[in-house]
Amino acid sequence: MKPKRIILIRHGESDGNVDKQHYEEVPDYSLNLTTRGIEQAQQAGRKIKEIIGDEKLSVYLSPFFRTRQTFAEIRKSVDENIVRAIEDPRIREQEWGHLRPLDENEEIKKERNEYSTFYFRIPDGESGADVYDRVTTFMETLHRDFRKNHFPENTLIVTHGMTLRLFLMKWFHWTVEEFENVRNPKNCQIVIMEKQENGKYKLTTNLKMRDPNILSKITLT
Repeated sequence: MKPKRIILIRHGESDGNVDKQHYEEVPDYSLNLTTRGIEQAQQAGRKIKEIIGDEKLSVYLSPFFRTRQTFAEIRKSVDENIVRAIEDPRIREQEWGHLRPLDENEEIKKERNEYSTFYFRIPDGESGADVYDRVTTFMETLHRDFRKNHFPENTLIVTHGMTLRLFLMKWFHWTVEEFENVRNPKNCQIVIMEKQENGKYKLTTNLKMRDPNILSKITLT
């Protein structure tokens, strides 16, 4: 059955969020949470517990260190609710290629922003469109899981900012322009999709827009 809620969350603050110099020396997947990031994850766990109460929870998470650490802290508040927790590489962060000097990364980011965050393919990495494709196959798995008997009332997806936005783009049929208009959620921001009486989902969390005059189709299934 379809869950009552699909809850998405970006990982807590990581070393890379605080100091981009880390990207020169540490592979993206192995960046750790900061002390603040751990606290953010703990707070998010308590908030999720308030939302779901005694209802059950199925969890999907990116295998990156910072998402696993985020879930470990969230789990302290909702462990008794969890039916299962599965790592899925398809909801990992956009691949940025190999270790690069900071100034080179900043130049790539500038070029990507000028060209298109969705279409621009990072050298030795991925475009937003590439991430969209793997999120699409993940969503196929999700829908198959929804059809299983006794699927829990809630789904939690612990992922990354770009991946989270692309999940919403696919689910709600946003255009490329609508996707690019939505800003990344903050670290450990909880994004909630609520099932309506007609079986469709509504995004009940307000996301920041670059241009508030561009309206996203947030009420479509």
